Amino acid sequence: MERAHNTRVHVHSFLVMNSPTPNHALHIWLIRHGETEWSKSGQHTGTTDIALTEAGREQASALEPLLAKEHFDLVLTSPLLRAQETCKLAGLGDKATIEPDLHEWNYGIYEGLKTADIRKETPDWSVWSSPMPEGEVAADVGQRAQRLIDKLLAADATQIALFSHAHFLRTFAAQWATGAPAMGEHLALDTASVSVLGFDREARVIRKWNFQP
Repeated sequence: MERAHNTRVHVHSFLVMNSPTPNHALHIWLIRHGETEWSKSGQHTGTTDIALTEAGREQASALEPLLAKEHFDLVLTSPLLRAQETCKLAGLGDKATIEPDLHEWNYGIYEGLKTADIRKETPDWSVWSSPMPEGEVAADVGQRAQRLIDKLLAADATQIALFSHAHFLRTFAAQWATGAPAMGEHLALDTASVSVLGFDREARVIRKWNFQP
């Protein structure tokens, strides 16, 4: 399988959110799960518990050499199968604890649909700014992300791995760096990618983004 072009992006423009007592050794690794049939087709996959494809399992296994170089004090995974399976294949399953707040965005009535299909009925619809009947809007997911950020900042850990999903991790990174969850719209994230958050002096920053081994 041909992999997407690797990207290492050091983002230093999002220096908005500060911490009164920054832990300069803290690194939060964001790992998106491998490919599923719905991620491949572009269907919104929130609460549906779908497994990885064979290609997705290969992607997840390819993460193991990279992550094996790190010593993680804390490994957390979404309760959904695709994230747990990625965590296991990446070599961190034995260290992982399920964290409900890492669950993917709840898309409500739009679960399983593609953006192009939704826009046939609702032009200009966007997961980042449109109502989400029976689901979560960006502010809801941002609150969930902030709750998890507060837990991690209070934890006795400096190397943390989070296995989760595209829209949640994009929201989490935006909330970490800017406090504005909808900024995640500008942070594209590929399957089985690795990103790293941390500090630059007192500012919260995105140190690496969307790297695929």
